[in-house]
Amino acid sequence: MADNARAKRLADLIREVVAQKLQRGIKDPRLGSHVTITDTRVTGDLREATVFYTVYGDEEEREAAAAGLESAKGILRSEVGRAAGVKFTPTLTFVADALPDTAKTIEDLLDKARQSDAKVREASAGAAYAGGADPYRKPADEDTTETDGDAAE
Repeated sequence: MADNARAKRLADLIREVVAQKLQRGIKDPRLGSHVTITDTRVTGDLREATVFYTVYGDEEEREAAAAGLESAKGILRSEVGRAAGVKFTPTLTFVADALPDTAKTIEDLLDKARQSDAKVREASAGAAYAGGADPYRKPADEDTTETDGDAAE
């Protein structure tokens, strides 16, 4: 069992090697400049690596990029093995990263909240307080009413 630091170093190396190879070495038109490697995780025994990627484009381009990555998996694994120099080169699994979709969902929710806040602000712009600006009694008010009551007796 390898330590976590070694697995992290190997994951970082895999991310760099795969990104460089996708940018310069692979001639597949499905893997253009719109594929970005976002993260890499390696299991504790250094046998399997999961490579997360994003594709900027529509659903058709995402499917084409996934097929291109699957077909280039062997070349990428041999490059990782050459660069890593480990006894066993980890198998690569490519997973589409859900981070951009999640970020878009959060941005949409924040926009809805901003619009709702703006509507509330517009509705309260000309409104007045129901019982005055401060409808609560204060201790100073009680003192003045008690002294007024004592003077009347």
